[in-house]
Amino acid sequence: MKIIPHASPNFTERRGAGRPHMVVLHYTAMDSAAAALERLCTSEFQVSAHYLIDQSGQVFEMVHPDMRAWHAGQSFWAGEHDINSVSIGIELCNQGVHPYPFAQMAALQSVLANLCAQYDIDPRQVWGHSDVAMGRKTDPGRRFDWRGLWWAGFGLWPRAAAPIVPLNENQFMENAARIGYDHAAGLDAVLAAVRLHFAPMRTGPLDAVDCTLVHDLATQING
Repeated sequence: MKIIPHASPNFTERRGAGRPHMVVLHYTAMDSAAAALERLCTSEFQVSAHYLIDQSGQVFEMVHPDMRAWHAGQSFWAGEHDINSVSIGIELCNQGVHPYPFAQMAALQSVLANLCAQYDIDPRQVWGHSDVAMGRKTDPGRRFDWRGLWWAGFGLWPRAAAPIVPLNENQFMENAARIGYDHAAGLDAVLAAVRLHFAPMRTGPLDAVDCTLVHDLATQING
């Protein structure tokens, strides 16, 4: 896989431990990869990511993954508020309303495999901007194939044979927090984020299906 350097000035050193332990996926919501690169690599916009993958599968590196790119903004995951310092950000050229092409998803899987090996990242720790910035962001959106990515070995997906659990709001919120979601954001925000990622066609109030899904995910990630 060929990676084309396209340096952005928008980065700093990582804070704290200094090594990433998760990956955050985004969509560009722009007309082209060229337009996204221009924005992500211009200092006046104060935004960047480590990689951009266009729809043909071409990968551009804008910020070296040792460094802290500015992709997550105000965010939270598993007790961490500075997601930029603990993550690698990958932008996918998509407006959020179209399926992601095979070549793009294949390139993403290759990038993830390299990053997880190089930085010892748990391959389950691949999340969307919508997960870490609930209510503020929706990318990579309803058309992203999280299930297919899970089949390729990255991220999480609920198991079909997971034991059914009853409707219990408190337990739902506790399990969501065990996964990493911001418990303090409240039920509506957490439920919307969980459904956007794992069940984008589901609507209505919290029910036992949601509780079962989140219980199974929490079990997978915590043992």
